[in-house]
Amino acid sequence: MSEKGVLYVISTPIGNRDDITLRALHIFSKCDIIASEDTRHSGMLLTHYGIKARYLSYNDKNKRRRIPLIIDMLNEGKIVGLISDAGTPLVSDPGYSLVHASIENGIKVVPIPGASSILTALVGSGLPTDSFSFYGFLPKKGRKKSIILESVKNAWNTSILFESPQRIPKTLKALYEVCGNRKVTLGRELTKIHEEFIRGDIKEIIDKTENGNIKLKGEFVIIIEGHNVK
Repeated sequence: MSEKGVLYVISTPIGNRDDITLRALHIFSKCDIIASEDTRHSGMLLTHYGIKARYLSYNDKNKRRRIPLIIDMLNEGKIVGLISDAGTPLVSDPGYSLVHASIENGIKVVPIPGASSILTALVGSGLPTDSFSFYGFLPKKGRKKSIILESVKNAWNTSILFESPQRIPKTLKALYEVCGNRKVTLGRELTKIHEEFIRGDIKEIIDKTENGNIKLKGEFVIIIEGHNVK
């Protein structure tokens, strides 16, 4: 019986390609297959570093049929690299299901750390960093949205959300209505040429978005002050 393979969970740059790690490049060169959300995007990244690889798409739409295939590869001794479109896999992407299935099948999972938009935004926010809660993308509506907003309202520590540019005004207004006028930082286009940190209280930033003083382009990370922070 052949020895089982290894699933490497590999972090990739969130914008600036120079943020790739030497260890990640070394692991990429060892992989038999790269499982990625968008094979075209991944192909451009690795081609930039002169790495030739075989790719397999793995995303929310096809994960149910891809997981058994990838597990079979791993059981046959193949080395598989799992990456997301940007940053650390499993954070607001479908990687968790594959990692869980791999562990259930006795396959070794090795994380390769690197860039993270959550930590990048947090350390540049100017808000407390000793404890934080991450909620991913705020749901557009429904009970889950209300639960998350209430959690942010009552949290004593810093809260972090992802948000798309077109939804920033609506999300800021929802935060203002539920949490009041707290300090907040928006991180935009992190590590890229137009990287920007927009700091102030929620009402002030709402006014800036309405006046057109904030460019609503690129992915945003919202960092929110905790309840009763002194």
